[in-house]
Amino acid sequence: MEPASLAGLILLVGIVAMIALSVPIAVAIGLSAIFAAIALLGVEGAVLASSQRMFTGINSFPLLAIPFFVLAGVLMNNGGIAGRLIDAAKVLVGKAPGSLAQTNVVANAMFGAVSGAAVAAAAAVGTVMGPRQREEGYDRSFSAAVNAASAPAGMLIPPSNTFIVYSLVSSTSIAALFMAGIGPGLVWTGACMVVVWLYVRKRPELKSTGRVSFRQALVVLWKAVPSLLMIIIVIGGILTGLFTATESAAIAVVYCLVLGFAYRMLKVKALPGILLESARTTAIVMLLVGVSSALSFIMSFARIPEIISDGMLALTSNPTAILLIMMVILLVVGTFMDPTPAILIFTPIFLPIALEFGIDPVHFGTMLVYNLCVGVITPPVGNVLFVAARVGGLRIEPVISKLLPFLLALVVGLFLVVFVPQLSTWLPTQLGLLGT
Repeated sequence: MEPASLAGLILLVGIVAMIALSVPIAVAIGLSAIFAAIALLGVEGAVLASSQRMFTGINSFPLLAIPFFVLAGVLMNNGGIAGRLIDAAKVLVGKAPGSLAQTNVVANAMFGAVSGAAVAAAAAVGTVMGPRQREEGYDRSFSAAVNAASAPAGMLIPPSNTFIVYSLVSSTSIAALFMAGIGPGLVWTGACMVVVWLYVRKRPELKSTGRVSFRQALVVLWKAVPSLLMIIIVIGGILTGLFTATESAAIAVVYCLVLGFAYRMLKVKALPGILLESARTTAIVMLLVGVSSALSFIMSFARIPEIISDGMLALTSNPTAILLIMMVILLVVGTFMDPTPAILIFTPIFLPIALEFGIDPVHFGTMLVYNLCVGVITPPVGNVLFVAARVGGLRIEPVISKLLPFLLALVVGLFLVVFVPQLSTWLPTQLGLLGT
């Protein structure tokens, strides 16, 4: 067997086998990449090439945005922001039938947009909304499913760490990706709201929370303005060129610190724990980036992306069929792999094919991220699903049955994002971030 073919076999078998054995994904990728490199370059060459690629993979200024945004998200989760955003969401949808569930959806979109973390949104919003929904007679499993399904919207609405990772791999503008994520993020939120509306139509007892006076609504929204202002500061600063995405992330940390102390929810003695939690999350992400960089090098050296591309193009030359094949593969991959390593692995494989068919890399990035967001609420690895079930005090099985209508609606939304590129490209084009 040729060294390149042997390396490809080692990568495929190694990653799949270790994931099946519940080996951490970063370890599975790293070990498989090293063994494949040994087959190609020998022991000495493999160690040298792998270590160099891991270092160059994380030695990137744009990647500094990730630890800062992670820290900002943890600060928000501990700084009293969730409650104010939930109150604001309640004012916005309080008159709608099933308004508590709709509030859960809107609050997750708002909190996820501010923090960029689906898990943090599911934990923070679910902790507040779950008890309120139970008091109003909502089925506990349905409440947990609403929370799980709506939380990933924040991974699409900027600022988003997933888009930062994709930008690194694809050399695409972060500002363009941030703006492109707004449309798909709203599609995700809208899909969840439609499912909630269909659910409450058959349950008239789940009424709206009642009318709020104009003055009360203004007070609640005014209290939420400082929290939402962070999005304007971060995105506005990037779009106007006042600072880069990395600098905006550092500004977000300072802003969240000030806000947390101003709300009197953040204590100095809590900062070491917050920093430790952020460091752990950042270490995981950076290790994934490092080992995935080594993996990408080995895959390129063994011409694996070209082989896969030639195989897909030999199967069909229809752009629609190619996109459908990509969607199915990514949906399957998302069920057992987190978005970050999946982006790092599959972008070098699928992006050249997409470019060959004239698909804009920004549109492809939103399609990729939306696709993988479905995976974070899908067993067996769906971490957001597990968090939502745990916050609701439930086993995962009853939540899955209530989640199925949401998954169906989100897949319909995926088709819209994939086959209506204007949902992703219109806003960045209007802002001059993409060519017409």
